[in-house]
Amino acid sequence: MNNLPQDATRITVDGSTVDFYTYMKNNNTYYQFDTSMTGPPEPMVNAMAGLNLIDGSDKKLVMINHKSPGGLLAKIGENYDIEEEAIDGGKVKLTFSYKSGATESADLSDNSCH
Repeated sequence: MNNLPQDATRITVDGSTVDFYTYMKNNNTYYQFDTSMTGPPEPMVNAMAGLNLIDGSDKKLVMINHKSPGGLLAKIGENYDIEEEAIDGGKVKLTFSYKSGATESADLSDNSCH
């Protein structure tokens, strides 16, 4: 997968359908996955699986997707700090971070696109 540090390690994430990787950067644990080559509902399914890993301010989830996931952002956008940037090939990179007082109330059980 592109955009991964050399020391990234593949991990198993319950409910995921793509490979997830983890690595350390600036004293934070990052979890990263790429759904840029998949269609709905896989980006939502994998994002929800990955967001379950974000249980503290020292953990972040990186999603590489073919476009901004509007349905996902509408569903959980208020529960996380989210940085979005355009990357090579017209893809987007979203970094989800823990938001104290809001992340705990995110409903990650509904991973369907509506």
